[in-house]
Amino acid sequence: MVAVLSRIGKVAAATTATLLADRYQAEELLFIGAAGGLGGHVRVGDVVIADALLQHDLDASPIFPRWEVPLYGRSRFQPDAAMSERLRSAAISVLADAPAHLGADLLATFGIATPALHAGLVISGDRFVSTAAESTALRAALPDALAVEMEGAAVAQVCHDMGLPCAVLRTISDRADDSAHVDFNAFIREIASRYSAAIVRGYLRG
Repeated sequence: MVAVLSRIGKVAAATTATLLADRYQAEELLFIGAAGGLGGHVRVGDVVIADALLQHDLDASPIFPRWEVPLYGRSRFQPDAAMSERLRSAAISVLADAPAHLGADLLATFGIATPALHAGLVISGDRFVSTAAESTALRAALPDALAVEMEGAAVAQVCHDMGLPCAVLRTISDRADDSAHVDFNAFIREIASRYSAAIVRGYLRG
């Protein structure tokens, strides 16, 4: 097993995924991080497993339809179903006993009561979505999007190109609005990193 930090943004994540596939001959790629919630039912502290990924800032129109990756004939890339199911099982187990993994007091500090698991569209772009106007526009354009982040769709495209199975999981750190920057680093350190470690352990055991 190889564990790496991809850094932030689509190019950095694509470079990391390519190196893992080429230099380390990875057999599968599990991508975990944080995201802003877009879906109305997606709350801070919830977890989203991507069943499709799309670059929301990609627009080569009028030559190609908006969001379509040029010369691919598609805008959405699907992670591996078997990996995603293993990830779902691990996440369900962790979330069901979240206080044991993180502590009830810590969850309460971040306003997390009963964290939920979701599966759906995750969208990626090279900007940190941190205003209500931006998130409202994204929801209007892509109403089935559950979460927004900065890397997953690029990783999914590289894995598609390399024939490398992948799965993507995101912990919801904020609601992608004007409060998105508040305590973001604290959330990553205290909540998302602990979720991730526990879920990965469960995934590997599974």
